[in-house]
Amino acid sequence: MTFFETPGYGPKMRQLLHYSQAVRIGDRVEISGQGGWDDDLNFPESLEEEIVRAFDNVERTLATAGATWRDVVHVNSYHLPSADDSIGDAHNDVMADQLRKRMPDQPPIWTQVGVAALGAPKMRVEIRVTAIVGR
Repeated sequence: MTFFETPGYGPKMRQLLHYSQAVRIGDRVEISGQGGWDDDLNFPESLEEEIVRAFDNVERTLATAGATWRDVVHVNSYHLPSADDSIGDAHNDVMADQLRKRMPDQPPIWTQVGVAALGAPKMRVEIRVTAIVGR
């Protein structure tokens, strides 16, 4: 079992909150939830940019453990809803677009959860994945 920190923001998260960004056990990689922050832990104004950046951060985190989006089998996403009765199209449209872009050959299984709050102020989305390297 090997734990990893994402270069850039990973050491800050470990220092601030005492957690790792990923763990690899054999060919399985589990990552912690990744937000749309930059390396200084700032969030963009645009929800679309935040979701895209969260996907970028998932990619960076997977890479630290020797995995890619091609290895991802399961996606969990957590959202501050933009609609009264669902997560909302503002989230769904960008999420689906990113899944198609990053995993064009095989859609993952995906669980979406609407939440009242996430771990950081201004955070609207968090994405966590499981990957099987070389599947």
